[in-house]
Order: sequence, then C-alpha cells, then structure tokens
Amino acid sequence: MPYSGFPPVLVVDDVPMIIEVVRAVLGQLGFRDIDTAADGTAALERLRQRRYGLVLSDWNMLPMTGYELLRRVRTDPALRETPFVMMTTQAQADCFPAARRAGVNACLIKPFAPSKLRETIIAVCGNVRPDGAV
Repeated sequence: MPYSGFPPVLVVDDVPMIIEVVRAVLGQLGFRDIDTAADGTAALERLRQRRYGLVLSDWNMLPMTGYELLRRVRTDPALRETPFVMMTTQAQADCFPAARRAGVNACLIKPFAPSKLRETIIAVCGNVRPDGAV
C-alpha cells in the first residue's frame, strides 16, 4: 500500500535519556516527525490533539502508566486503531501478556538495537520507509 508520508511518532517515557535514545534510533531509521511525552497523561493529551502513525510507550510511568495509556487508547473510538508498541526492561517483561490482552501491537525489551526497532515498526506498520516509499 503506498503512503504519502509517514505520520508522526509519539515516544512516551519518563526517563529523558531513554526518550533521547529512542529519538536517535528513530532518526537513524529516517523518522523526522517525533513528539514526546513524559507519562501517559501527557501522551493522551497529545493523542487527542494530533494523529500519530505510531506510539512507542514505556510500561512503568507515573501518574499514568503505559498500560493504562494503552487501555484508554484502545477504548477511545478516535484512537483505538493507533499502532502501539510497549517498551520495558527485561526485568519487567512479565507485563507483556497483559499488554497483549489489552491490544498492544508489539512489545520491545529495552535496551534494543536499531535493527530490532526497525523490525518492530515493519511488523506493526508495514514495510514502509519514513519518507513514504514502500
């Protein structure tokens, strides 16, 4: 399916260093329109203001976790189709079954290689380049 351009990506994490690392990896993959949020509450506000082609969210944040954000996205008719990837550390990977039951598209264990993020984006969004070509 041809794309006219990849919509913006929203990265949600409460650790600024992690956000910068994920932004850098997305940049290496060619993504340029990247927004960020420090928790699920801020992310939900952004999601209601702008259409995103992908959400990459950490699981463990306060006051709203990535899991709660995912549940709210999946129950909102305007947002429910938004591709959503949950990220967490190996120590918290036991949360992934709950995320899958809540409708997550994919799960990633941090830290991850750029190739793993690219593989996940292709699995979730299709084999497209960020410039819109297939």
